[in-house]
Amino acid sequence: MLVVGRIGKPHGIRGEVTVEVRTDEPEARFAPGMVLRTMPGAAPRPVPSDRVPRTMPGAAPAQDAPEQGHAFRVPAELVVESARAHQGRILVAFEGIGDRDVAEALRGTLVAVDSADVAPPEDPEEFHDHQLVGLAVVTPDGDRLGEVARIDHAPASDLLVLRRPEGGTALIPFVKAIVPEVDLAGGRVVVDPPAGLLDL
Repeated sequence: MLVVGRIGKPHGIRGEVTVEVRTDEPEARFAPGMVLRTMPGAAPRPVPSDRVPRTMPGAAPAQDAPEQGHAFRVPAELVVESARAHQGRILVAFEGIGDRDVAEALRGTLVAVDSADVAPPEDPEEFHDHQLVGLAVVTPDGDRLGEVARIDHAPASDLLVLRRPEGGTALIPFVKAIVPEVDLAGGRVVVDPPAGLLDL
């Protein structure tokens, strides 16, 4: 599965949510009608029982809690109803989520698509996130620095999130000057970091 976003806090009272985008093609991944698979990212949250969308498959209460409502079980799939840019973020409305309380229960959920359904980029210098995640990160001399944990899509440039062997992470701008080679067949990314980059 290819993770394309993480649901954040609700926006407004009509069920829209902010989404932390983890794809370089948000227009395609969050187009109306797109079906996104959900992956657990947070514990179930209490929702008043009269607010649970009864028409949504899988959206049944997880357990009874009369005083605090029900714990909402996130459905296995969410269908995008609409998406729009707002102050540098993307706001998404999903079918059947029309209430702020239910939208709050989605917070922390990861949404994904099947990587088999994603066509490879036409440009050989472009890569999908799922092609890079898990690759070994090495210096030009072959010294191992860690592995790619995920890709962060920042306004200035994409960032490789490097998981260090000793623990912790480092951010590496995904630009040719610093990442001169991506060897998918060899399962590695060559990084030539400037002094101090990995210590930030």
